[in-house]
Amino acid sequence: MPRDCRTKIVATLGPASSDAATIAALLDAGADVFRLNFSHGTHEDHRARHAAVRDLERRIGRPIGILADLQGPKIRVGTIPGGPRTLAAAERVAFSLDGAEGTVPLPHPEVFAALAPGVVLLIDDGKLRLVVEEASATAATARVETGGPLLDRKGVSIVGAVLPVSALTDKDRTDLAFALSLGVDWIALSFVQRPEDIDEVRALAGAGARIMAKLEKPSAIDHLDAIVARADAVMVARGDLGVEMPAEVVPTIQRRILRAARAAGKPVVVATQMLESMTETPTPTRAEASDVATAVYEGADAVMLSAESASGKHPVAAVRTMDDIIAAVEADPSWRTALDAANPAPEATIADTICHALQQAAAVLPVKALVTYTDSGATSLRTARVRPAAPIAALTPSPEVARQLALVWGTFPIVTPPADGVRTMVALAREAVAARGFAGPGDIIAIAAGMPFGVPGSTNLLRIEQMPVETEQPNAGRETVEAERV
Repeated sequence: MPRDCRTKIVATLGPASSDAATIAALLDAGADVFRLNFSHGTHEDHRARHAAVRDLERRIGRPIGILADLQGPKIRVGTIPGGPRTLAAAERVAFSLDGAEGTVPLPHPEVFAALAPGVVLLIDDGKLRLVVEEASATAATARVETGGPLLDRKGVSIVGAVLPVSALTDKDRTDLAFALSLGVDWIALSFVQRPEDIDEVRALAGAGARIMAKLEKPSAIDHLDAIVARADAVMVARGDLGVEMPAEVVPTIQRRILRAARAAGKPVVVATQMLESMTETPTPTRAEASDVATAVYEGADAVMLSAESASGKHPVAAVRTMDDIIAAVEADPSWRTALDAANPAPEATIADTICHALQQAAAVLPVKALVTYTDSGATSLRTARVRPAAPIAALTPSPEVARQLALVWGTFPIVTPPADGVRTMVALAREAVAARGFAGPGDIIAIAAGMPFGVPGSTNLLRIEQMPVETEQPNAGRETVEAERV
């Protein structure tokens, strides 16, 4: 049975959660989508985890989404001549491409190509902050604003410049090909800077998976609407976003991203440090619980666990805690009020008119379930955009689409046989919602679909149905489908 909560949970798999029993326990605790983090682990590690999820899916008969998260480009200082050193405030530090004597090696020509006076260098997750004063194609000098120990191979973030580098490294290209060969449902692209980054990975991925843009660079926020338009989903990656931008503006940016994604009808995931303390302790801090709750109140499609479920000491408890927080928020009447108040206006399309009418039907009638019959997932996505009060049972003949929809707010994907007429579709809808416990005898359901069937993006039908009071045979209605074939 699917969980009752509308907000979904993405759980990262790792050393603490790789065996079949733990993965099943994570699903039972509330996980909807599993993340494979290609920043860690081998291809064989990810292959085994993918196989375990798919085996679990076959055993329980419920679509489960899998997200492959690419590492993206990592900028690091090299090995420091003479060993680690301590930088003092106001000190002038020389950087060089080749690690010349007396300089800090920065073996990334693309960085020097972007450096200019005023650009900020953040080293070691922002612990060190330097401002560039002079720069050339192979060297730069920067003044230390925040000092401290400088160690070998620490990460460097560049603030105030767009690096002339692809979001895909050679490693990412290899990982992408491998992930697609497994058959993952979502590809998360790290360190997106510009809309064209999405085009590059889409050209390689084709129709193999949907693309999620991770928003963690200031330049991505500058191009937010264009990136949201090109991606299939977005992730608020607050870790690196909080390094490259002042911490106090991250909550505002999170809200801005959520509004933009919802207006576009694209799923949005809030991630990073949501229940960070649970990597060690069995309970979260009150601030962490409030952080998760805020994302739910704001209408995020999903919230994500990283180290908490991948390498922490309490992976199942972390998922269960997140599920409990979501359930508590969604039981608050003000959650529903806030969602309705933030509903985006429908676009002037037939599909949006139908999906908006679905939401209105659920508000006026005691509708127990909204049924979207979809081949591509578009009808379900547009329905979820308006955050209806009733659950969305997304019927699709495509297992791949069903798995992708596992990420979407309030949507419970169900794989069904193809429908070739309205009567067949209604019969399938009744069977599905009854089997999942969404509706019973005499209950009202609302159905949206596109005619003719099998044509993506053709949503043009809305039908209100009452569940039969007497139990029908499972195939009732299909025998006479020819009489009402469309």
